[in-house]
Parts: sequence; C-alpha cells; structure tokens
Amino acid sequence: MERINVTCRLPAEDVAFLDQIAINMERDRSYLIKKAVEEYIASQRWQLEEIDRGLAEIEAGQLASDDEVEAAFRELGA
Repeated sequence: MERINVTCRLPAEDVAFLDQIAINMERDRSYLIKKAVEEYIASQRWQLEEIDRGLAEIEAGQLASDDEVEAAFRELGA
C-alpha cells in the first residue's frame, strides 16, 4: 500500500498531551496519530455501511410493524 505523508495543525495543548501519551505508551507521536486516524476511519466506514444496509432493508420493505416495535420496547422494559 502506498504511503503518503499528511500534515495538520493542532493546538499546542493537544500536542503536549499527545506527547505525554506517547511517552507513557513508549510510542512516538506519529504512531498515535496514525492509530487515531485509523480508528476514526474504521468507525466512519462502519457507520456508513450500517446506513447503507438500513436503506437497503427499507427499499426491500423489511420494516418492523408498529406492533413489533411496541413488543420490543415492552420486552426491554421501556
């Protein structure tokens, strides 16, 4: 996979805290930033996939009836 360098500007306080985390984890700042971006992308990817799945279910007519929704809430005690 091709790697591309990316730069960004962060508040000094955030960088100082990031550096403290890096020291505590015995990692460098770049590693932590890379991990944070990877986790953010994974979260966003999952969310978009779930939205697409939900929309596909709607288009296929796979919706719960009012009675089914009410029963589910009763089961959960809500």
